[in-house]
Amino acid sequence: MFVVYFYENKNLLLSQLVKRLPSVGEDLTIKGRKGKVSSVNCIDEKIFHVQVILENVRKNKLIVDNSKKKKR
Repeated sequence: MFVVYFYENKNLLLSQLVKRLPSVGEDLTIKGRKGKVSSVNCIDEKIFHVQVILENVRKNKLIVDNSKKKKR
């Protein structure tokens, strides 16, 4: 069992106790967001820091329909 800390830049996203370490380039999902592992750093024999690059969240913009306004 390994203690894995997932970081995006310098922000801690998740700390987890896992049986298998993620490898570099592996796709994973953290808190509903997709990402890729960029690097794995060994701090201790059972503690690892994993750098993750997450995809940008795209927000949909609502289209305003002006034709349905009341006519006076």
